[in-house]
Amino acid sequence: MAALRLTLAASLAAARARPPLGRRPPPAPCSASAGAMEPEPRWLAGLRFDNRALRALPVETPPSGPEGAPSAPRPVPGACFSRVRPAPLRQPRVVALSEPALALLGLGAPPADAAAREAREAEAALFFSGNALLPGAEPAAHCYCGHQFGQFAGQLGDGAAMYLGEVCTAAGERWELQLKGAGPTPFSRQADGRKVLRSSIREFLCSEAMFHLGIPTTRAGACVTSQSTVERDVFYDGNPRPEQCAVVLRVAPTFLRFGSFEIFKSSDEHTGRAGPSVGRNDIRVQMLDYVISTFYPEIQATHASDSVQRHAAFFREVTRRTAQLVAEWQCVGFCHGVLNTDNMSIVGLTIDYGPFGFLDRYDPDHVCNASDTAGRYSYSRQPEVCKWNLQKLAEALHPALPLELAEAILAEEFDAEFRRHYLQKMRWKLGLVRAEREEDSALVARLLETMHLTGADFTNSFYLLSSFPAGPESRDLDEFLAALTAQCASLEELRLAFRPQMDPRQLSMMLMLAQSNPQLLALIGTRASLARELERVERQSRLEQLSPAELHSKNRSRWAEWLLEYRARLEKDQEAAGDTAAWQAERVRVMHANNPKYVLRNYIAQGAIEAAESGDFSEASGPPGPPLLVPSRCRGGGAPTNTAPPALLQVRRVLKLLETPYRGEGVAAEACEAAEPEEASGAASRRHSYSSKPPLWAAELCVT
Repeated sequence: MAALRLTLAASLAAARARPPLGRRPPPAPCSASAGAMEPEPRWLAGLRFDNRALRALPVETPPSGPEGAPSAPRPVPGACFSRVRPAPLRQPRVVALSEPALALLGLGAPPADAAAREAREAEAALFFSGNALLPGAEPAAHCYCGHQFGQFAGQLGDGAAMYLGEVCTAAGERWELQLKGAGPTPFSRQADGRKVLRSSIREFLCSEAMFHLGIPTTRAGACVTSQSTVERDVFYDGNPRPEQCAVVLRVAPTFLRFGSFEIFKSSDEHTGRAGPSVGRNDIRVQMLDYVISTFYPEIQATHASDSVQRHAAFFREVTRRTAQLVAEWQCVGFCHGVLNTDNMSIVGLTIDYGPFGFLDRYDPDHVCNASDTAGRYSYSRQPEVCKWNLQKLAEALHPALPLELAEAILAEEFDAEFRRHYLQKMRWKLGLVRAEREEDSALVARLLETMHLTGADFTNSFYLLSSFPAGPESRDLDEFLAALTAQCASLEELRLAFRPQMDPRQLSMMLMLAQSNPQLLALIGTRASLARELERVERQSRLEQLSPAELHSKNRSRWAEWLLEYRARLEKDQEAAGDTAAWQAERVRVMHANNPKYVLRNYIAQGAIEAAESGDFSEASGPPGPPLLVPSRCRGGGAPTNTAPPALLQVRRVLKLLETPYRGEGVAAEACEAAEPEEASGAASRRHSYSSKPPLWAAELCVT
């Protein structure tokens, strides 16, 4: 591969930039190689750039100064973008390519010839790391602001991501390319603009997993690692260690977000911060014109002569898409983790995958981000937070869209659209394909309550319901109940989940403070934490008095009660259908299409990370073993702390598995089954499938 990279680099002298559809930027002065001619692509030569965003929106020209000055942190007033240049990495190497995502750009399937595939990966490593620029690419960083954990943070912007340009395909589609982790920008603040391998693999895999689950999302075309390293304090304990730098090629119609419109915000009454372009309503209108004409052309055509109605229709559609998006999240058990306004897409996509997580044991108050100590972005609060973020977008659009009009639209649309979409999706997950009944909402609520009380696995419980014996000839539920109760949390799992987090002396002090000075307790923000800790102590006490047999009996009883209600509802649906055989076939088909067998659980991502950090990205056949490192404490970044027997979980094989999440058929899914190690007794190893309940150690994984 090194020779192939040298061959590509040797084409420097012969490279001639073809005329792009958009304009080619002048050489940027921020890199020593900026004035050199770029290598000429071969596989990627067909990509045609037309960078409409940079023509339609104001772009800051980097200030003159010494080498590297354009990427120096600074306010960027009066502009939506600032020109930048990716910083090169040492010896970039492809971790994985997503062929379905790259196909969006018109790039063909991988060649059968091994040498050709190797050359293709060498080219991908060169251009998708940012070490070389494609003809027509115009790297820039986007300026935006945001409310983070409810507080306005002022200017944020692309601190580690870079817009490359927009590729127009033969199919008439337009896709924005972005490199995440390509180096510093004016928005990097005190950071280095880099992303490490573990966070890059998580974003790469989850972007593609969400797409194949049918959820609107940005895409990831490539993940590239390197020999470059940066220091990261993985456990936030004052002991930083070097980690490999990596870059993700992200693909989307646009990466504009709610926070893109917050650059005009005046001084915030709580934080005192303001956006960099206060008072520039001309740029706000310019952005609205660009977004609506490019991504909502039907609205532009319908309201061409009335700007207020055009902006109102735009906000109404963003509200609907956002409500539908968060309903999809709830139905698949996805937790975003950092639902700040700067992480909300203006076109209704899931964007910016950081400390995300999928529910294992169903817990409506689950918080996937260990930094979110107040639980602001818990699973159950996601719809509420998305609505709050839309309120902030409404404020950011004023006066181009009068605030009272935007608030009326939000009140009219969001809750109704969320309930409609959520309930319809839940009906499909339960196989209710014919009659819609008012009591369906209560049936779903009682199902989730049963899952919560029994600690049932969210994904697996729904998947099992696809095989529920619905016919009148199948009255015996014993076998099905046994399978369903096996997905409930064991006593060991529950004791682990509800173990107290505070030192007893700390808890005693908090209780004394709650009695003597409740105002101070509220001021320092520990009231919610105290309530959760008291609940954990109480649950732990009850669990200590419970035997496994008693727990199993309670779980079985709760599920049996709900299943009788469910069967009665299915019988009503069947009666509305008439043809029993046709109804049964449709029910199973719809349930299989809406209840995934595989989701990107944290422990699966962690295993892929450990395999990649060991340097193995292969697609070798045969099942991988258990994770090389098993986390035993909750500190940060999904990083592990103690060792287990060596093993390799392949990023590419996990990616392949996630491309077929619903049916799990074929060689790809079967090849990604994970085998547990031999037990100490030397007995034959037990197989642990990715579709099984997670291993107990997975509950210890925390991401920040």
